[in-house]
Amino acid sequence: MKLLVGVPAYNESEMIGKVLRSLPEKLSKISKIDILVVDDGSTDDTGKISRLAGATVLTHLLNRGLGGALKTIFAYSHAKKYDILVTFDADGQHKADDLPKIIQPVSIGLADVVIGTRWKDSKIKPITRLLVNKIANVVTYLLFGVYTSDSQSGFRAFNKEAIEKIKLKTDGMEVSSEFFKEIKRNKLRFTEIPIETIYTDYSRAKGQKFSDAPNVLFRLLLRLLE
Repeated sequence: MKLLVGVPAYNESEMIGKVLRSLPEKLSKISKIDILVVDDGSTDDTGKISRLAGATVLTHLLNRGLGGALKTIFAYSHAKKYDILVTFDADGQHKADDLPKIIQPVSIGLADVVIGTRWKDSKIKPITRLLVNKIANVVTYLLFGVYTSDSQSGFRAFNKEAIEKIKLKTDGMEVSSEFFKEIKRNKLRFTEIPIETIYTDYSRAKGQKFSDAPNVLFRLLLRLLE
Protein backbone atom coordinates (compact mmCIF):
# COMPACT_ATOMS: atom_id res chain seq x y z
CA MET A 1 0.00 0.00 0.00
CA LYS A 2 1.54 3.31 -1.13
CA LEU A 3 1.12 6.50 0.91
CA LEU A 4 1.67 10.07 -0.23
CA VAL A 5 1.97 12.87 2.31
CA GLY A 6 1.10 16.10 0.50
CA VAL A 7 2.24 19.38 2.04
CA PRO A 8 0.98 22.69 0.59
CA ALA A 9 3.53 25.40 1.42
CA TYR A 10 3.86 29.13 0.87
CA ASN A 11 6.83 30.96 2.41
CA GLU A 12 7.37 28.29 5.07
CA SER A 13 11.18 28.26 5.16
CA GLU A 14 11.15 28.82 8.92
CA MET A 15 9.33 25.54 9.67
CA ILE A 16 9.21 23.32 6.57
CA GLY A 17 12.48 21.48 7.22
CA LYS A 18 11.50 20.56 10.77
CA VAL A 19 8.04 19.49 9.63
CA LEU A 20 9.34 17.23 6.87
CA ARG A 21 11.99 15.64 9.07
CA SER A 22 9.31 14.78 11.63
CA LEU A 23 7.39 12.60 9.17
CA PRO A 24 7.93 8.83 9.53
CA GLU A 25 9.93 6.84 7.01
CA LYS A 26 8.07 3.61 7.79
CA LEU A 27 4.57 2.70 8.94
CA SER A 28 2.92 -0.65 9.60
CA LYS A 29 1.25 -2.13 6.49
CA ILE A 30 2.51 0.73 4.30
CA SER A 31 5.00 -0.44 1.69
CA LYS A 32 6.11 3.00 0.53
CA ILE A 33 5.90 6.55 1.93
CA ASP A 34 6.56 9.51 -0.33
CA ILE A 35 6.47 13.20 0.56
CA LEU A 36 5.32 15.85 -1.89
CA VAL A 37 5.66 19.56 -1.19
CA VAL A 38 3.79 21.97 -3.44
CA ASP A 39 5.75 25.22 -3.23
CA ASP A 40 2.97 27.67 -4.00
CA GLY A 41 4.98 30.53 -5.46
CA SER A 42 7.14 31.11 -2.39
CA THR A 43 9.61 33.99 -2.38
CA ASP A 44 11.83 32.38 0.25
CA ASP A 45 13.77 29.07 0.40
CA THR A 46 10.76 26.80 0.98
CA GLY A 47 11.45 24.72 -2.13
CA LYS A 48 15.20 24.43 -1.56
CA ILE A 49 14.80 23.38 2.08
CA SER A 50 12.11 20.85 1.14
CA ARG A 51 14.37 19.21 -1.44
CA LEU A 52 17.23 19.02 1.05
CA ALA A 53 14.84 17.28 3.46
CA GLY A 54 14.17 14.60 0.83
CA ALA A 55 10.77 15.69 -0.48
CA THR A 56 9.64 15.81 -4.07
CA VAL A 57 8.85 19.45 -4.83
CA LEU A 58 6.43 20.84 -7.40
CA THR A 59 6.58 24.62 -7.79
CA HIS A 60 3.86 27.04 -8.79
CA LEU A 61 5.33 30.05 -10.54
CA LEU A 62 2.66 32.24 -8.92
CA ASN A 63 0.94 31.99 -5.56
CA ARG A 64 -2.36 30.26 -6.36
CA GLY A 65 -3.60 29.77 -2.82
CA LEU A 66 -4.28 26.78 -0.58
CA GLY A 67 -6.87 25.32 -2.92
CA GLY A 68 -4.55 25.63 -5.88
CA ALA A 69 -1.81 23.78 -4.01
CA LEU A 70 -4.20 21.03 -2.91
CA LYS A 71 -5.45 20.58 -6.49
CA THR A 72 -1.86 19.95 -7.56
CA ILE A 73 -1.41 17.45 -4.72
CA PHE A 74 -4.56 15.55 -5.73
CA ALA A 75 -3.58 15.52 -9.41
CA TYR A 76 -0.14 14.15 -8.57
CA SER A 77 -1.57 11.54 -6.21
CA HIS A 78 -4.05 10.37 -8.82
CA ALA A 79 -1.48 10.27 -11.61
CA LYS A 80 0.96 8.24 -9.48
CA LYS A 81 -1.81 5.87 -8.31
CA TYR A 82 -1.28 6.21 -4.56
CA ASP A 83 -3.52 4.12 -2.31
CA ILE A 84 -3.69 6.75 0.45
CA LEU A 85 -3.17 10.50 0.43
CA VAL A 86 -2.60 12.53 3.58
CA THR A 87 -2.64 16.32 3.56
CA PHE A 88 -0.40 17.84 6.21
CA ASP A 89 0.13 21.53 7.02
CA ALA A 90 3.58 23.07 6.69
CA ASP A 91 3.42 25.42 9.67
CA GLY A 92 4.26 22.91 12.38
CA GLN A 93 0.82 22.70 13.97
CA HIS A 94 0.35 18.97 13.30
CA LYS A 95 2.09 16.11 15.09
CA ALA A 96 3.49 13.42 12.84
CA ASP A 97 2.81 10.92 15.65
CA ASP A 98 -0.90 11.25 14.80
CA LEU A 99 -0.38 10.02 11.24
CA PRO A 100 -0.92 6.27 11.95
CA LYS A 101 -4.33 6.83 13.55
CA ILE A 102 -5.38 9.21 10.77
CA ILE A 103 -4.71 6.67 8.04
CA GLN A 104 -6.03 3.61 9.89
CA PRO A 105 -9.75 3.96 9.00
CA VAL A 106 -8.97 4.35 5.28
CA SER A 107 -6.31 1.63 5.27
CA ILE A 108 -8.73 -0.97 6.68
CA GLY A 109 -11.70 0.13 4.61
CA LEU A 110 -13.85 1.76 7.29
CA ALA A 111 -13.84 5.23 5.68
CA ASP A 112 -13.02 6.94 2.42
CA VAL A 113 -12.01 10.22 4.09
CA VAL A 114 -10.68 10.96 7.57
CA ILE A 115 -10.66 14.44 9.08
CA GLY A 116 -8.24 15.13 11.91
CA THR A 117 -10.32 17.18 14.33
CA ARG A 118 -8.72 19.60 16.79
CA TRP A 119 -11.85 20.18 18.85
CA LYS A 120 -12.79 16.82 20.35
CA ASP A 121 -10.45 16.80 23.32
CA SER A 122 -10.52 18.81 26.55
CA LYS A 123 -7.41 20.87 25.96
CA ILE A 124 -7.86 24.63 25.81
CA LYS A 125 -7.55 26.10 22.32
CA PRO A 126 -7.04 29.73 21.28
CA ILE A 127 -10.47 31.35 21.45
CA THR A 128 -10.06 33.14 18.11
CA ARG A 129 -9.33 29.86 16.32
CA LEU A 130 -12.29 28.21 18.03
CA LEU A 131 -14.68 30.98 16.95
CA VAL A 132 -13.46 31.04 13.35
CA ASN A 133 -13.80 27.27 13.16
CA LYS A 134 -17.29 27.22 14.71
CA ILE A 135 -18.52 29.79 12.19
CA ALA A 136 -16.94 27.85 9.32
CA ASN A 137 -18.58 24.62 10.54
CA VAL A 138 -22.02 26.25 10.55
CA VAL A 139 -21.51 27.73 7.08
CA THR A 140 -20.27 24.39 5.76
CA TYR A 141 -23.36 22.65 7.13
CA LEU A 142 -25.78 25.26 5.79
CA LEU A 143 -24.24 25.20 2.31
CA PHE A 144 -23.44 21.52 1.88
CA GLY A 145 -25.53 19.67 4.47
CA VAL A 146 -22.57 17.94 6.09
CA TYR A 147 -21.76 18.37 9.78
CA THR A 148 -18.17 18.30 10.93
CA SER A 149 -16.51 19.49 14.12
CA ASP A 150 -13.47 20.80 12.21
CA SER A 151 -14.19 21.91 8.66
CA GLN A 152 -10.91 23.84 8.49
CA SER A 153 -8.56 21.04 9.48
CA GLY A 154 -5.61 20.60 7.14
CA PHE A 155 -4.79 17.10 8.44
CA ARG A 156 -6.82 14.66 6.36
CA ALA A 157 -6.56 11.19 4.83
CA PHE A 158 -8.13 9.93 1.59
CA ASN A 159 -8.33 6.46 0.05
CA LYS A 160 -7.93 5.75 -3.65
CA GLU A 161 -11.63 6.17 -4.38
CA ALA A 162 -11.68 9.60 -2.74
CA ILE A 163 -8.51 10.64 -4.56
CA GLU A 164 -10.13 9.76 -7.88
CA LYS A 165 -13.56 11.28 -7.22
CA ILE A 166 -12.82 14.54 -5.41
CA LYS A 167 -12.64 17.41 -7.90
CA LEU A 168 -11.65 20.66 -6.22
CA LYS A 169 -12.47 23.94 -7.98
CA THR A 170 -11.54 26.64 -5.49
CA ASP A 171 -8.08 28.14 -5.16
CA GLY A 172 -8.29 29.87 -1.78
CA MET A 173 -8.90 28.99 1.85
CA GLU A 174 -12.52 28.06 1.09
CA VAL A 175 -11.22 24.75 -0.24
CA SER A 176 -11.33 23.36 3.30
CA SER A 177 -15.14 23.60 3.27
CA GLU A 178 -15.33 22.50 -0.37
CA PHE A 179 -14.02 19.08 0.63
CA PHE A 180 -17.35 18.45 2.37
CA LYS A 181 -19.29 19.36 -0.77
CA GLU A 182 -17.24 16.72 -2.58
CA ILE A 183 -17.75 14.19 0.20
CA LYS A 184 -21.52 14.59 -0.11
CA ARG A 185 -21.59 14.77 -3.92
CA ASN A 186 -19.64 11.54 -4.25
CA LYS A 187 -21.35 9.76 -1.33
CA LEU A 188 -18.01 9.19 0.37
CA ARG A 189 -17.84 7.79 3.89
CA PHE A 190 -16.01 10.05 6.30
CA THR A 191 -15.07 9.97 9.94
CA GLU A 192 -13.25 12.22 12.38
CA ILE A 193 -10.23 11.35 14.50
CA PRO A 194 -9.08 13.62 17.36
CA ILE A 195 -5.60 15.06 16.88
CA GLU A 196 -3.30 17.11 19.05
CA THR A 197 -2.39 20.54 17.73
CA ILE A 198 0.76 22.55 18.44
CA TYR A 199 -0.17 26.21 18.73
CA THR A 200 2.65 28.71 18.40
CA ASP A 201 2.72 32.37 17.42
CA TYR A 202 3.99 31.23 14.03
CA SER A 203 1.23 28.68 13.34
CA ARG A 204 -1.49 31.01 14.62
CA ALA A 205 -0.31 33.76 12.28
CA LYS A 206 -0.60 31.36 9.33
CA GLY A 207 -4.21 30.34 9.96
CA GLN A 208 -7.53 31.80 8.89
CA LYS A 209 -8.61 35.12 10.39
CA PHE A 210 -11.95 36.87 10.87
CA SER A 211 -10.95 39.30 8.13
CA ASP A 212 -10.83 36.39 5.65
CA ALA A 213 -14.42 35.34 6.34
CA PRO A 214 -16.36 37.57 3.87
CA ASN A 215 -14.23 36.57 0.86
CA VAL A 216 -14.26 32.90 1.85
CA LEU A 217 -18.05 32.92 2.23
CA PHE A 218 -18.54 34.66 -1.11
CA ARG A 219 -16.41 32.12 -2.94
CA LEU A 220 -18.23 29.24 -1.23
CA LEU A 221 -21.57 30.64 -2.40
CA LEU A 222 -20.23 30.74 -5.96
CA ARG A 223 -19.31 27.06 -5.70
CA LEU A 224 -22.77 26.20 -4.42
CA LEU A 225 -24.40 27.84 -7.44
CA GLU A 226 -22.34 25.90 -9.99
